[in-house]
Amino acid sequence: MVCCQVFGNDATIAFAGSQGNFELNVYKPVMAYNLLQSIRLLGDACESFNEHCASGIEPNREVIDRNLRNSLMLVTALNPKLGYDNAARVAKHAHRTGCTLREAVVQLKLLSGEEFDNVVRPEDMVGPLKL
Repeated sequence: MVCCQVFGNDATIAFAGSQGNFELNVYKPVMAYNLLQSIRLLGDACESFNEHCASGIEPNREVIDRNLRNSLMLVTALNPKLGYDNAARVAKHAHRTGCTLREAVVQLKLLSGEEFDNVVRPEDMVGPLKL
């Protein structure tokens, strides 16, 4: 609701700004009013979000780790080792059967579990690009 109001205020400011002549715009009061209202609304919404939602949130590290380890997007790490076609085969097999990428690569006999663990390291897939 806050965003809708701010969008409306922005439209009012834009239209009012287009109505002035020679740097003398009689719509400046409505422009200032809407700008100040938007600032107040956004500030209050940020405080309310922090107080009623963000403050006190703790990560569930087990769920995060499970979701990370089971993500099909990790297949991109297999691309240099297996090639695009085999990596795509692994991802499709994992998706179709509901297994993890690790299980899929072992079932398809493309890598051992240990080789998979050495190649697919999510912590190496984040951060600045290494050239």
